[in-house]
Amino acid sequence: MDGYLVTFFTQQNRAHDGTPLAEWILERARALGVRGATVFSGREGFGHDGRFHSDSLFDMEDKPLQVVMALTPEESERLLAAIAEAGERVFYTKAQVSFGFTTDV
Repeated sequence: MDGYLVTFFTQQNRAHDGTPLAEWILERARALGVRGATVFSGREGFGHDGRFHSDSLFDMEDKPLQVVMALTPEESERLLAAIAEAGERVFYTKAQVSFGFTTDV
């Protein structure tokens, strides 16, 4: 199947209506019928604003997170639209990929 690998970049301390943003993105994706997603925790990084983020003992709530999912073109359009409609501004990457299962079991 052809589609997109979409990765959202956020921090643990960002929230949407009291729900951590990464968790909210997962919930939105699931509600829209996306079949799977993974959240990765980054050790450290910096954002577009130049601020440094890390998972150090002194900065636990600012830990970088990535929400990654393989999406059909339609799923990608629906999810990006839902996030925009909710007023969230989230940096993302979107790359064309082929995906599927190794067997038909």
